[in-house]
Amino acid sequence: MTEFTSSASDAYGVQDYSPQPEIAGVEIIPLRRFNDDGGSMTELARLDNGELQGVSDFKARQMNYSVMEPLAIKAFHLHKRQTDVWYVPPSDKILLVLSDVRAGSPSEGTTRRYVLGDGKSFLVRIPPGVAHGARNLRPAAPSAIIYFVDVQFSTDDDCDEGRLPWDHFGAEVWEVERA
Repeated sequence: MTEFTSSASDAYGVQDYSPQPEIAGVEIIPLRRFNDDGGSMTELARLDNGELQGVSDFKARQMNYSVMEPLAIKAFHLHKRQTDVWYVPPSDKILLVLSDVRAGSPSEGTTRRYVLGDGKSFLVRIPPGVAHGARNLRPAAPSAIIYFVDVQFSTDDDCDEGRLPWDHFGAEVWEVERA
């Protein structure tokens, strides 16, 4: 067995590959992506009267398209009623941070990080009470988010678009992990 220098031995560690705790109600829904020598097509959703097939308890009321500038952080959104279903194109790369702030939830206090896009195609269902924010991981190009919501956006008294500070769960949650 190879011996390390004392400074390397002192700093040595093994990355944790164990499964991360789940957040109740968050779903990762794989999408079908078809590609050939001429390009690709991803089927984002099949709708039955506004209900997204494969997404539990969700009826789409609005669909949005958002663009994030390079390395921008948009956080934290929080809804009392609204469920979001997010999609990031495989050509883009976004860090999604979720944290369960629902009192009494089985996953209360759990924070998770997901990389969206980056060659993969899936939807993420984010239930009410799960704080969510995003960081564009691309240093020189914008990234897009396409998302469905089950509550139409409103700026009046019916507004369900709450916020928490960007560093509410610690500024380090946005840092690229260096292993």
